[in-house]
Amino acid sequence: MASETKSHLGIPEAVFMEDVDAYMKSKGSGETTESVLKHLDEQHQKYKYLEMNLLQKKLRLKNQVPDIKQSLDIIRHMQKKMDSTEPLKTHFLLLDNLYARATIAPTDRVCLWLGANVMLEYEVSEARSLLERNLDTATRNMEQLGTDLDFLRDQFTTTEVNMARVYNWDVKRRQAESKQSGGTA
Repeated sequence: MASETKSHLGIPEAVFMEDVDAYMKSKGSGETTESVLKHLDEQHQKYKYLEMNLLQKKLRLKNQVPDIKQSLDIIRHMQKKMDSTEPLKTHFLLLDNLYARATIAPTDRVCLWLGANVMLEYEVSEARSLLERNLDTATRNMEQLGTDLDFLRDQFTTTEVNMARVYNWDVKRRQAESKQSGGTA
């Protein structure tokens, strides 16, 4: 068993039990098979909880990226039309599946909805810069979450294999004790 454990986003690495017999002996007489299995099960449940949180974060980001891209497209279009004196005719979303027509005079300002009931006015170039940074950050975070989820799945597998190995070790131990005491297996 390795003495050093790696941490990935604060997720402790599950260490593979090379030799279950040596591992169980190192735990001493105070640890039973049931307590080791309970500890492994708790570790497995913690990984499940972390996975659920990471999947929720990834879903949130996955929903944000198209909104940011759409806002960026609108900002780019507005930048193209800034030099024109002709008003911009468009449709905007009022509610789900309900749009309204709008005529927008040429402007160098735009309001961005930042969330949490906050909307701020920006110059178009500032808004574009902010949205590009947000898109870049969201994309990087999604990639990182994918890596973290892969790491977490490896920890699931290692923990599940350890649980199976401890359980099988205990079955063999009981069979050996049964044979030694003259009973049937």
